Amino acid sequence: MINFLKYWKLYVAISAIVIGVGLYAMVTWGFTYSIDFVGGTNVQYSFDTVIDEPGVREVVARLEYEIVDIGVHQNEVTMRLSAINEQQEQELRQQLSDQYTSEITIIRSETVGPVIGAETLQKTGIASIIAIIGILLYVTYAFRNLNFAMAAIVALVHDALVVVGMYALFSHFLGAQLDTLFVTALLTTMSFSVHDTIVVFDQIRNYRKRYGNGKIEEYANKALTATMVRSLNNSFTIIFMLLTLVLLGGTTIRFFALTLLVGTITGTYSSPFVATPVAVWFEKMRK
Repeated sequence: MINFLKYWKLYVAISAIVIGVGLYAMVTWGFTYSIDFVGGTNVQYSFDTVIDEPGVREVVARLEYEIVDIGVHQNEVTMRLSAINEQQEQELRQQLSDQYTSEITIIRSETVGPVIGAETLQKTGIASIIAIIGILLYVTYAFRNLNFAMAAIVALVHDALVVVGMYALFSHFLGAQLDTLFVTALLTTMSFSVHDTIVVFDQIRNYRKRYGNGKIEEYANKALTATMVRSLNNSFTIIFMLLTLVLLGGTTIRFFALTLLVGTITGTYSSPFVATPVAVWFEKMRK
């Protein structure tokens, strides 16, 4: 048996540093929101000739559209504008075609209204709250122990903070946009966190049934020792797959895969080193 709980201060320090860096990034830099949440229009055009950013900006300014973000690379331009309708998009395309005397190929054109974006943001918050309440009720019922359920929620919130904080860093340094794929990755991380935690708690419950209500620390260390290899093997299979998607999956799902990768790592860490020490502390406080 390995005494994992002996190093609980180290676990607290690691979690505090990672979450602290993420909170600093969120407060200082914030996020770059996609049109899924704030509304707007994304367009990507391909030209027959080389174009320049000042010329594109001049055309957009002439039409009095608002540029949120723009990227120009040789004969391609990617722009994020305030929400415009189909007719306005056609006018923009025609003006750019006249500006550079070039045929334009539409690679992408999508518009989300601000009302739909606000509704998406609201539903995201509601979905997260429902997930947390559901997990709390399920774990309480499954183990007949509110302390275990609260410890699982603490680990879940820990993982959510890590993922959100790291995404703020990705947004600032790598240009990641917070979109519905991020929400999917975040909710998946929450479920994965509880998945591993339940395995450890179930082992602790088995020891209690077999040996009686002895020292909770001893049962917790035994449970962690028995389940650690299984958890690592399970997590590494997911990590290898996600690494492949991050490196080779293309720009569309790269940040989605990267978020899931962070979530898998922090979920694997939090089950033994956050949820279990917190559950032991709650049990000792109850006694």
